[in-house]
Amino acid sequence: MFEELKPHLAELRKRLGISIAVIFVMFFVCFSFWEPILAWMIHPLNGVLPEGSHVIFTKVQEPFFTALKVSFFTAFIFSLPVLFWQFWLFVSPGLYEEEKRLVLPFVFFATFMFISGAAFCYYVVVPIGFNFLINFGSQLFTALPSIGEYVGFFTKLLIGFGIAFELPVITFFFAKLGLVDDEALIKFFRYAIIIIFAVSAILTPPDVLTQFLMAGPLVILYGLSIIVARMVNPANKKDEDENEEKEEEIKEIEEQK
Repeated sequence: MFEELKPHLAELRKRLGISIAVIFVMFFVCFSFWEPILAWMIHPLNGVLPEGSHVIFTKVQEPFFTALKVSFFTAFIFSLPVLFWQFWLFVSPGLYEEEKRLVLPFVFFATFMFISGAAFCYYVVVPIGFNFLINFGSQLFTALPSIGEYVGFFTKLLIGFGIAFELPVITFFFAKLGLVDDEALIKFFRYAIIIIFAVSAILTPPDVLTQFLMAGPLVILYGLSIIVARMVNPANKKDEDENEEKEEEIKEIEEQK
């Protein structure tokens, strides 16, 4: 069994090696511009900080490690097309020739949806969520957020939203492989709602408004995924194909008699 897995493990190692190498190169490029990138990251926070508040660091090594976090996160974002490309190359041996040609649409839409999710988080969720969190109790306390903690929380949010917005792309991939259809997604809808709100509660700040700002788009994206599955792998078409196959089998049996 191990001998059968050897080629797959070698291919996985190759794809991971290329992905890590690309991120590594992009990391050094981004490290040269970490200050303007960090300024872009903290812009939503500065917009909601009350007068007299500012971002600080509490540990000697915090600015340096923050620069590393910023550079790595930016390198990851810029490397997304290559990462998706390598993922597709890893799974493509198990696909049909027609499906292998979908590599460019897959890379484009997977990257586009991730960036869309991150952009929605940056321009909508972060300002609203942080405005609530920072100004809650501002009459009693002075907000002095730590830059290291902020960057860690900020990147977690953006990556979470980016991954969440991949739902239609993942659905297309699974529907193309015949693993899901529109009917299955419709039946799973009530459970999907529970999962969506649970994930939103984990990934977003602990306030109801921000959780709804994530859960709402996810519910819409789930509905979009149903449409995608219906276009790619509709349940009715599968039933019709099965009925046609049964009819052909019956005809063959009758002809043999």
